[in-house]
Amino acid sequence: MSLPAGNPRPDEEIERVLVVVAHPDDVDFGASGSIAGWTQAGIEVSYCLVTDGQAGGFEPERDRAEMPAVRRAEQTTAAEHVGVRDLHFLGYSDGELEPSLGLVRDIVRVIRKVRPQRLVTSSPERNWARMPASHPDHLAAGEATTRAFFPAAGNPYAFTDLLEDEGLEAWTVGELWLQAHHENNHYVDITDHFDAKVKAILSHVSQHPDPSQLPERIRAWNAQNAAAAGFPEGRLAEGFAVIRLG
Repeated sequence: MSLPAGNPRPDEEIERVLVVVAHPDDVDFGASGSIAGWTQAGIEVSYCLVTDGQAGGFEPERDRAEMPAVRRAEQTTAAEHVGVRDLHFLGYSDGELEPSLGLVRDIVRVIRKVRPQRLVTSSPERNWARMPASHPDHLAAGEATTRAFFPAAGNPYAFTDLLEDEGLEAWTVGELWLQAHHENNHYVDITDHFDAKVKAILSHVSQHPDPSQLPERIRAWNAQNAAAAGFPEGRLAEGFAVIRLG
């Protein structure tokens, strides 16, 4: 079944955005150009990093016990390049993620704390043409976030302990944006924020054995998105599948 046409609320009506992804750097490849534009416009953006990405990297000599701290620091620096300073680290193990009830609950907790009108996450659907984008952790984080989006976060009778013990009332998020989906229905022109996106991606030093090739590869991907959107030649874009409630 095809997605309906993308119909997100105008950015002028959005005050807060929450991004939930599996690993440090997932958000930067998929959405950091859009995020730079949102924060510049005065929208508050928060990140929720489900794992610490401790199974990634290309440094065999590094003590793997150091990786969670390294990747949290890299993500914090990357976030600053696009105007984000509110980061929530859940501390799950990289490579072992499942869309469990506990993970849904942890994401609901962050949603109820941040109270966003827009929720961004990875697609929960595998794209056979882009297997790296469909890492099992990405799928699990996307599925758990989608379950949190509807109905759990907005249901006052779901996870009632979050209200009773932590004072977190139910919160309904109006729209879900999926990155790395196989069928985009909305595109954001990021041409003016492309440099910030590249700086964010390159902040993940431990993940890039040959960073010199990255900027042009990223430019080519975003140029393809812009062409698919019908933007003028020379523009760059990020693509999303946008689903609205109501």
